[in-house]
Amino acid sequence: MKTKVEQRTKIKYRVRKKITGTPTKPRISIFRSNTEVYLQAIDDVNNATIAASSTKDKTIVAAGGTKSVKAKAAGAVLAEKMKALGIISVVFDRNGYLYHGRVKFAADGAREGGLEF
Repeated sequence: MKTKVEQRTKIKYRVRKKITGTPTKPRISIFRSNTEVYLQAIDDVNNATIAASSTKDKTIVAAGGTKSVKAKAAGAVLAEKMKALGIISVVFDRNGYLYHGRVKFAADGAREGGLEF
């Protein structure tokens, strides 16, 4: 039986075969640790990170709340950064995680911030 990490890696590579980020439509990748959520907008053509956000941002930590509320705030912060760069359309990469819980909250926060998936 495969470990949880091996299963997630297999799913991650299967999804990554299908989606890529471009300078005009970057890929938003999420990483979920036990306590934090990290979001990155990635341009795969130039291998560059365009913008990033996490639940460790000072404004999000100061606001407090549950992990899900912080994940939603991190998505909204990333959306603001992307809109400042003039990018509205993105591709969401769940990075092998189920689209549920903090992953869903982060995506919803980015959508409410003005990004289109």
